[in-house]
Amino acid sequence: MLALGIDPGSRVAGYGVVEIGAQGRFRSIAAGALVLRGDTLSDRLVELHDAIGKLLLLHKPQAAAIEGVFSHRGVRSALVLGHARGVALLAIAQAEVPVYEYPPATVKRSLTHGGASSKAAVARAVRQLLGLTQPLRADATDALAIAICHLARQRGPVAGRPSPWLRAVASAPAQGPTPQNLLLQAAWRHR
Repeated sequence: MLALGIDPGSRVAGYGVVEIGAQGRFRSIAAGALVLRGDTLSDRLVELHDAIGKLLLLHKPQAAAIEGVFSHRGVRSALVLGHARGVALLAIAQAEVPVYEYPPATVKRSLTHGGASSKAAVARAVRQLLGLTQPLRADATDALAIAICHLARQRGPVAGRPSPWLRAVASAPAQGPTPQNLLLQAAWRHR
């Protein structure tokens, strides 16, 4: 399964395309930051819409995941972020790709030990899990984290019951503390 993660923004938006194979291994297909250069907010929103549309056409994901609404310090910044989220959701809906929203704390819990983990801890977990050696912008690692969260939850508990996939991983003999095993064991504990 292939998922596109979006970390929306009105000046910079992160994206990450992650695949999970039959063996449950995550693989990064693409990641980056869409730097929106328009002079006005409406110009940047058009750029964002077009860029997400191109990503969807290029990668053809089975699902898209986006960071959910969270409270902001400033009303204006929350409103502007809401515009960017709306444009991203519109582009995804126009491509007829199912979209899922995850609160930031859920994304953090999917990759680290808690919902209050730092961005740096999430970025380290993403790099380890995907075996990335080159540094990425925070926007890109956030988007990869959102895609990983979605894929892990799709393979995880369903209707309150853990999936056979997570049960097998959790009960399998330890093969060392690989990032993949740590993520799966954490998902099992938080079901």
